[in-house]
Amino acid sequence: MRLAGIDIGSRTIELVVLNERGIIESKQAESGFDPMTQTKELLEGVQYDRIMATGYGRHLFELSFDAPTVTEIKAYAVGARSLFPEVRTILDIGGQDSKAISVSDEGKVVKFEMNDRCAAGTGKFLEIMATTLGFSLDQFGVEALQATKDIRINSMCTVFAESEVTSLVAKGVNRRDIALGLHHSVVRRAVGMLKRVSVKEPIIFAGGVARNPCTRHLLEEVLGQKIVIPENPQMVGALGAALLAGEKG
Repeated sequence: MRLAGIDIGSRTIELVVLNERGIIESKQAESGFDPMTQTKELLEGVQYDRIMATGYGRHLFELSFDAPTVTEIKAYAVGARSLFPEVRTILDIGGQDSKAISVSDEGKVVKFEMNDRCAAGTGKFLEIMATTLGFSLDQFGVEALQATKDIRINSMCTVFAESEVTSLVAKGVNRRDIALGLHHSVVRRAVGMLKRVSVKEPIIFAGGVARNPCTRHLLEEVLGQKIVIPENPQMVGALGAALLAGEKG
């Protein structure tokens, strides 16, 4: 049986297809302004027996495809546990939301915190700040790691932080130092969420921001614990949805 899971996020859409041997196909696309059209294009030519959706666009998918859905919290817990059976804590920082999840020894969700109402502490925040500083998103974390001084950014509101960054640049402050300060502000917010759900190892870091080397480094530094990152951190939710699709019907 071929099981598909699709994670329709605010920035990207991930698709995973499984059979009894494991993952046989994975695809990704930008969500764009019309995520359902993007989803249909992503599914073209993909063969599956069952499919389940997660992510912010899952309700639209349910209406368009008459398919079951699952919350991101459950999908990430199941996906992370399938990759790392000993997982106890999951941090996901995506394009426009972030979540911290604590799971039991049996893999059940014990507690979670989620930020989905503000871009602060998300990939979107980092993307806007990278552009403000004249870096590409891929460069941003690398450049921040070369900073010689940490500049504290006082505002976590994206609009006010952008204004603060522009002011610092105008004063001649090193862009790398500002970049490090911005990464620290994201990590402080993430660590606050993690501590509210209880931080236990192993800690799995998923989502697009897990690809950012500065964020990874600072998380380990602040927590004093090792962070484990999946080979493809953006596919964790879709993987969980695919596994849960096998439990339906």
